Amino acid sequence: MEILHRRGESTVAEILQALPDPPTYSAVRSILRILSEKKLIEHKEDGPRYVYFPARPTDKARDDVLAHVVHTYFAGSTEQAVTALLRLSDADMDDAEIARLRDKIRRARLSGR
Repeated sequence: MEILHRRGESTVAEILQALPDPPTYSAVRSILRILSEKKLIEHKEDGPRYVYFPARPTDKARDDVLAHVVHTYFAGSTEQAVTALLRLSDADMDDAEIARLRDKIRRARLSGR
């Protein structure tokens, strides 16, 4: 999914090239079939090959996945989820990032969230 969201669309061969330690061609095809059955991806025909792409825009998919993670792993607590993100070693935020985050929190409060 990450490859498709990053690239927009890809063939099986392109997905294989983008993977650091790729499985077999048929394994990738099987995963794409399952993702298609779950309505997470779609495909179009381009001559003899299929070109796969995400069924939903990346922003929408990201929001849905994050909401699921917050609900599943943080009992719906945004505070606990944000605290966990800030604990990550690579969450070193500069002053500009902190200011933008504060502004987003302020706007969310004003809109009733």
